[in-house]
Amino acid sequence: MPALSRRKFLLSSGAAAMAAMSEPAHAAMGPADKYDLVIKGGDVIDPSQSLRGKRDIGIRWGVVEAVEPDIPAERALRSIDANSRLVMPGLIDLHSHVYPYGSAIGIPPDELVQFQGTTTVVSAGDAGVNNLAALRRFIVGQSRARIYAFVHIANNGLSAFPVAELYNIDNAQVDACAMALAENPDFLLGVKVRMSENVIFKHGLEPLKRGIKACELCGWPARMMVHIGGVETAELMSQILDLLRPGDILTHAYSGAPNIGGAFTNIVQDGKLLPAALAAKQRGVLFDVGHGGGSFDYAVAEVAIPGGCGPDTISSDIHVFSGNTPGMPFLPNVMGKFLAMGFSLEQVVSMATSAPAKIIGRTPKLGTLQVGAPADLAIVDLVEGPVTFVDTRGNKRDGKLQLKPVQTVINGVPFGRPYQSPFSVR
Repeated sequence: MPALSRRKFLLSSGAAAMAAMSEPAHAAMGPADKYDLVIKGGDVIDPSQSLRGKRDIGIRWGVVEAVEPDIPAERALRSIDANSRLVMPGLIDLHSHVYPYGSAIGIPPDELVQFQGTTTVVSAGDAGVNNLAALRRFIVGQSRARIYAFVHIANNGLSAFPVAELYNIDNAQVDACAMALAENPDFLLGVKVRMSENVIFKHGLEPLKRGIKACELCGWPARMMVHIGGVETAELMSQILDLLRPGDILTHAYSGAPNIGGAFTNIVQDGKLLPAALAAKQRGVLFDVGHGGGSFDYAVAEVAIPGGCGPDTISSDIHVFSGNTPGMPFLPNVMGKFLAMGFSLEQVVSMATSAPAKIIGRTPKLGTLQVGAPADLAIVDLVEGPVTFVDTRGNKRDGKLQLKPVQTVINGVPFGRPYQSPFSVR
């Protein structure tokens, strides 16, 4: 056998190392090995796998290790009894405001977990170029909930008061925004712009055009998230819709908020769905609920949805103001509103798990309970009985089901009891 040269040895060793790195290490369980945590007896619903039925979920080393009809009790170091409860992938909130201390409206993301069952949240434009690094370093780096973000086209980020961020269009600097996107592709999803008249004043399409330009310059396929609700004119609403690209997100899609003059200028006008809205939907623009404190109107949704503009994702737009409004836009409550509107449980769960996971580019690992995925899950009660839901304009609709969060697990570690010892957030 010819001698192996040093060069060939190094090349072969490098190839072996690369092959080993291509697949994540995952040690098989032996018959005596135990799961770190087992979720017992829950009614599992996972639209990503078309799965619905009673299952036990075994978790080891922070990932889903098994989804089985029964895992013996002696195989679990700890267990959570989910009998008679729904178990679903951890909820993903595509539109939230989770930049406390750096934004006037932000809530600490981990404070939302017990109320929302959210294991992943998206900061919808809280930060601009000027304060993005602080969001990433001081909030994302210290939160158990997973956080992604849309960077605001305005350098100063979202300014709730006394003057909105885009009254001065000079705040929207394309090159700076594109640079932020280019430097943070693992964390950022794209660009956020608020197109309401009370935010952009009389600047028309210019803020949106600048956001799209930043997306196009950054070097990767960044999305726009475009906030509507009370745009300046009826014509401008159609122009906004016509400018959106496939994969861009129209958030507050069912807003009924009026503009400064009191005119209703959103996707339903005079009781009719705008042709531009249907055209946008048909070419692949994504419609997001973004309920919030002023951005969900039954009168708009009940025209738009049968007209072909149903939601792709359900999100909360939760922040310090909206969280105290009668509409109660905590994500499970918003999901309940769509159950009452005739959507199935599978559809509603999909729009808060697998659908947003796909939009943020984190499939197949997030928004699913498949074996090998991070062990992010929500345990909720499906409460049967009369309930009245309220939108953001005071309209009421009756329903028969509510979703009530009970326990949330992120990376295999429960929030609250049973506490893990030693405590770890992995």
